Amino acid sequence: MKKTTFHVILIVSIIALASCYSSEPADEWRNLFNGSDISNWIVKINHHPVGDNYGETFRVEEGMIKVRYDHYKKFDGQFGHLYYKSPFSKFHLSLEYQFIGQVRDDAPANTALNSGVMFHAQDPRTMNVDQGWPICVEMQFLAELEDGQPRPTGNMCSPGTEILFNGKRYESHCLDSSSPSYKPGTWVKADLIVLGDSLITHLINGDTVLQYSKPTIGGGSVEEYNTSEWQPGKALKSGFIALQSEGQPINFRNIKIRLLE
Repeated sequence: MKKTTFHVILIVSIIALASCYSSEPADEWRNLFNGSDISNWIVKINHHPVGDNYGETFRVEEGMIKVRYDHYKKFDGQFGHLYYKSPFSKFHLSLEYQFIGQVRDDAPANTALNSGVMFHAQDPRTMNVDQGWPICVEMQFLAELEDGQPRPTGNMCSPGTEILFNGKRYESHCLDSSSPSYKPGTWVKADLIVLGDSLITHLINGDTVLQYSKPTIGGGSVEEYNTSEWQPGKALKSGFIALQSEGQPINFRNIKIRLLE
């Protein structure tokens, strides 16, 4: 091998190695769900005080967090969220979800095979008793309905928030991703990469399906909120992560996170 060629290979190798290290995450993967209980999580269900896991809505069985409504007498708008105990700003969240069973007959029709994970959410302890959703951004999960029509998952919804999409303010409440549809019963892997109030990326089964940026407080779809939490235009740089219950049974597993610089 010629000396010149060797030097070129060496320089290229050094550059590649440096690039690899500079893109490394700041933290290793850590489990948010320990597989046995939800002691590190906080429940907030509409019409109930924070900490009241009404009807065992969120329960741990078979190493999964299960969302169930079999102990409900009636649904009565009792939308719920299960919050991890600590807020995050820049992170990569990974989880798997599976829709099972039927939506409750007395839940809104649009909640059929519908759930999600909320992020940059307000502290559940700041929510009013009758506040159905936190101020947050949602990575929405959907499954295919009986009509067989395309129904992407990993979408964005914005309760009490606004985003920029393709550099412009997005006016609607939800934004569809480019993911394929999945049938109920399928385990789907969802990844969420959040860089504070900058770029947000949704991935489904390893494929990027949606990107947007600059979440701020504003817009509609949240009621009965604490007015001290309502600060339109405020950048959402951090907040809580929460799993959703809307009347549709769903399972969650392998919930983990790593912090990013």
